[in-house]
Amino acid sequence: MRAIGGAYLHEEEAKETKNPWSEVISWIKFIAILFVLFFIFRFALGIIIVDGNSMNPTLKNHDVILTNNIFFQPERNDIIIIKTNEGYDIVKRVIALPNETVEIKNGIILINGQPLEETQTAGVSDDMAEILVQEGTYFVLGDNRTPGESLDSRSSEVGLISQNNIKGEAFFSVFPFKSL
Repeated sequence: MRAIGGAYLHEEEAKETKNPWSEVISWIKFIAILFVLFFIFRFALGIIIVDGNSMNPTLKNHDVILTNNIFFQPERNDIIIIKTNEGYDIVKRVIALPNETVEIKNGIILINGQPLEETQTAGVSDDMAEILVQEGTYFVLGDNRTPGESLDSRSSEVGLISQNNIKGEAFFSVFPFKSL
């Protein structure tokens, strides 16, 4: 020991005694956190990049949205992500629920004969004869209702959407930053 300004310094510092398991436990915690994050982003949440203009004006081409893939039940006006039979994802709005009728007359959507109040759409849809939405299916549309702008339930190529094909519900836009 030598004295410096009234304090004593040890020439040999006392070595800390480490628990040999502390580093292993730290790694196990780190891996567990990574696993939880992977599970959340793989199964519970999703990130989708909008491709196309069918959801204008609500969502635009290349918008980035977060989806809830577990805890949701599709309701009218929800924006949902659908896995098509061809294997790609599309983003549409739920318009009619199982066991409801839907019809489009003079650009106005009628659900069970009553006009649907909408504020988030662009364009005017062509007329469509009344159909019954079967149990376990949904009628969906893009917000861009101009004929030819959205491939949705009005088309025989898409038709009614089975609940089994619904991957999740959009709840937040990351880019641009906004709630949906």
